[in-house]
Amino acid sequence: MIIDCHCHAGKGDGFTGPWDTTAPLERYLARASEAGITRTVVFSAFHSDYAAANREVARIVAKHEGRLIGFAFINPKSDVGNVRSLVGEAVERYGFRGIKVHQHDGRITREVCEVAQSFGLPILYDVMGDVTILDLLAPEYPDVPFIIPHLGSFADDYRAQISLIDKLPRLPNVYTDTSGVRRFDLLESAVARVGPSKVLFGSDGPWLHPGLELAKIRALGLPPADERLIVGGNLLRLIGRKA
Repeated sequence: MIIDCHCHAGKGDGFTGPWDTTAPLERYLARASEAGITRTVVFSAFHSDYAAANREVARIVAKHEGRLIGFAFINPKSDVGNVRSLVGEAVERYGFRGIKVHQHDGRITREVCEVAQSFGLPILYDVMGDVTILDLLAPEYPDVPFIIPHLGSFADDYRAQISLIDKLPRLPNVYTDTSGVRRFDLLESAVARVGPSKVLFGSDGPWLHPGLELAKIRALGLPPADERLIVGGNLLRLIGRKA
């Protein structure tokens, strides 16, 4: 089973770019199927009201029953005091299996981490290059898996990505995904440093082509058992945890 751990779905309300306007899945799903990707983690585009956005994602997940896995998008600032309610609804009503936080909305908080811990959920946290927070965050919440997308920086911040690679062996509950990583040698370095068990395949769809992103994993030339961990096994282990 090949699982893409990083894809947006639904509509945003910001209109500054695709990332907060719309994330249509039709072409993505066709491309993913052609590439052999059988399941995909989805969460909202950027939105000013993640309660509404998560409901829309839940409808999309239900429409594609068995194909999509929902994560609840949370804004650490505007959702303050309401995170448990939002995540509880997402888990208990919609069957979501994780939390998405983006530093564009605000730096992650104890509230978000404690809710993730109580529900036994991983957090996909885009740190936007600010990887130093992980040395504070990960030891405080050792039972929470933190998946850091883009090897720490979608902006291709080489220093941030190198720093994350250095942190992965030291922080047992910190993982990374491969979406949008441009420097192939850094992917090779990450797997060489920590092995395949802390790296997850992601595409950042629907805006990046999932087949192209998957080709980077195939190009690593890993043993089949190692590749299986990256393209699905690690994600299944993290979302299969119980509170």
